[in-house]
Amino acid sequence: MPPLVSIIINCFNQGHYLERSVTSVLSQTYTEIECLIIDDGSTDNTRQVSEQLMGIDQRVKYFFKENSGLPSSRNFGIQKAQGEWIQCLDADDWIHEDKIRFQLNHLAQVSFSENVIFYSDYERVFIDAQENIVNRQENIIGSLTTEQLIQRLLIPDFLADSPHPCLQQAMLMHKKILSKIQFPEYLKALGDRYFAIDILRAGANFVYTPMIGAYYTKHQTNRTNNWPYMRNYYILFYENVVQKHPDLNNFCTIGIEYLLEEAIREQDQSIFDQLIKIAPTPVRLFDKKISLNNKFTIKLVNKIRAITPSFLLYEKYRGPRSKKILALVSDKLNFVKSTLNLS
Repeated sequence: MPPLVSIIINCFNQGHYLERSVTSVLSQTYTEIECLIIDDGSTDNTRQVSEQLMGIDQRVKYFFKENSGLPSSRNFGIQKAQGEWIQCLDADDWIHEDKIRFQLNHLAQVSFSENVIFYSDYERVFIDAQENIVNRQENIIGSLTTEQLIQRLLIPDFLADSPHPCLQQAMLMHKKILSKIQFPEYLKALGDRYFAIDILRAGANFVYTPMIGAYYTKHQTNRTNNWPYMRNYYILFYENVVQKHPDLNNFCTIGIEYLLEEAIREQDQSIFDQLIKIAPTPVRLFDKKISLNNKFTIKLVNKIRAITPSFLLYEKYRGPRSKKILALVSDKLNFVKSTLNLS
C-alpha cells in the first residue's frame, strides 16, 4: 500500500492565499495524501476559507491554535499528522502538481528510508503591493554533500552566491526524523535553517530530486524585509549554532563578520558585546581590508572607532562638506609626499 503523505499548511492571516496553496496539494498526481491546515491564531477569513475547502475534499483538515509563530505551528502540525512522510508548506506558497510522486520515486535510490529527506529546486516568485507577480527566479540547488549543505546554511542568503538549499517547501521528510528533532520554537525567523542543520548533524540523508518542486513567494510585507528584526534572529541563530555545534564556529565567519562590522560602524555596543563572544578569529573588518587576530584587538578597534568621526572611516557618512575636507587633506598629503621625494 502506498505510504500516506501529510502536507502541513501553516497559515497566519493569509486566508486570501490559502485556496491556491491547498489546490496545489489536492492536485497532486500522488493521491495518498492528507492536507492539514494549521491556523496560527488568524483573525482574518482563514477559518471560513478552510471550511469551504474541507467541504470540497475530505482529505483537508483544519486545526486552530493560539498564535505562537511558524516553528511552533510546524511542530503542532507534525503532532497531528498521520502520514509516514511530511511536507511543510506556507499558505502563500504552492507546490508542483507532481512533486510528491516524483520525490517518492527516488526511494529506489536509498536502502534505508527512515532518515531520508528529499529536497528539490524551487522558484522564487516576487509579488508587488498590488499582489501582482512581477518576477520569477529559478533556484537550482544541485546535489550537495552534508558538509556543503551545512556550510551554505551558515551563510546569510544576501551574502551567498547560491540559493538557500534547504527550503522547507521544497523538501519531503520521513516522519521518523521528526520524532527526534523539532523545529526550534524560540527562532521565529531562521528556524527552518537551524532545523536543517540539526537534522543534518543527526545523520539525515538528504537526497536531491531535480525538479522545480515549490513556488516560494516574496512579498513587500515579508518580515525578512525588516532588517533589525532579521539581524536579531541572525545573532540568536549563530549563538545557538556555536553553543550546540562549537566545531561549526569557523563556518559562521562570513555572517558574524558582517554583523560585527555593522555593529562597529553603527556604534551599537549591545550588539557588539553579543557578537564578540561568538566571533571566530581572525576576523576581517573594514571591507575585509584589516585582519584582526584576537578579541582584544577587535575590542580595541571598536573603542577607537567610537572616538573617530564616521566620515573618516565610512563613505556612506560623507556629505559634500566632508568630502571636500578629505580631498583638501589628500591634496596636502600628496604635496608633502612629492616634496619629500624631490628632496
